[in-house]
Amino acid sequence: MKGYLQDIEAIATASQDFRRVLYTAKYCQLVVMSLKPQEDIGAEVHKLDQFFRVEQGRGEAVLDGVRTRIQAGHAVVVPAGARHNIINTGTEPLKLYTIYAPPNHRDGVVHHTKADAEAETEHFDGKTSE
Repeated sequence: MKGYLQDIEAIATASQDFRRVLYTAKYCQLVVMSLKPQEDIGAEVHKLDQFFRVEQGRGEAVLDGVRTRIQAGHAVVVPAGARHNIINTGTEPLKLYTIYAPPNHRDGVVHHTKADAEAETEHFDGKTSE
């Protein structure tokens, strides 16, 4: 079977990695993230669209300077060109998954910590999961 079919909530809540690319298709990419208390993804702007779904924890989404509280069950859609950040404001890890459209990272990449992610300059290289 082509494609990706898994229990994303279970995978996201179990993940301990800052970032783990699960699946890369031609036009989108599925990634799980885990942010430690008071950690953020880092303010950024993409030339692509991005979707976040919070599975566990509490935090804030910042889109073009507007802060909004988020928690398990919330979705955030970030259109291309919007400056954004996701911040864990809670006392437990913030578990989420994100979909980049088109892909943003190299397929299968794992960054165990935010420092690992910041130290690497990897980007999507055109290779998909299948």
